[in-house]
Amino acid sequence: MHGRRHTVIAILMFAVLAAVSVYAQERGNRHTVALPDSLKWVEPAPLPGTSMAVVQGDPGKEGLFVYRLRMPAGYRIPPHLHKASENVTVLSGVFFIGLGEKFDQGKGQQLPSGGFASIPPNHPHYAWAGGAETVVQVHGVGPTDLRFVNPDDDPRNKKK
Repeated sequence: MHGRRHTVIAILMFAVLAAVSVYAQERGNRHTVALPDSLKWVEPAPLPGTSMAVVQGDPGKEGLFVYRLRMPAGYRIPPHLHKASENVTVLSGVFFIGLGEKFDQGKGQQLPSGGFASIPPNHPHYAWAGGAETVVQVHGVGPTDLRFVNPDDDPRNKKK
């Protein structure tokens, strides 16, 4: 009887592990193709004045996410943080990233089209678009968020 119980437990554990493995493979190993014309740009995006297209996943949930953010020329993103790493690739235009809790255009790093930056979790940074519309692609492992160093700088709270 004791051996039979161990066998049943082992079979149940195997079944659970197999189900979890299949679920993970189905969820994480999907073939994804996103053509520019098929993206659904949302306006207003989480940042007023920009538009956003989620390419894969959901930035607010567990797992891989990829989204694109389109900003008009000169658009500024005040100092902020994210709870997940933020990996940014410039797809078009010029994008600037600065590190720290104070917005200082003199200390920003210019990223031309094709440029890449990776910011660790909870690392204060700020950004702005160059002289033309700029599109960046952001990817990481969620969930992530957007918290401004100074809540008064949060453009989502500004009245129109």
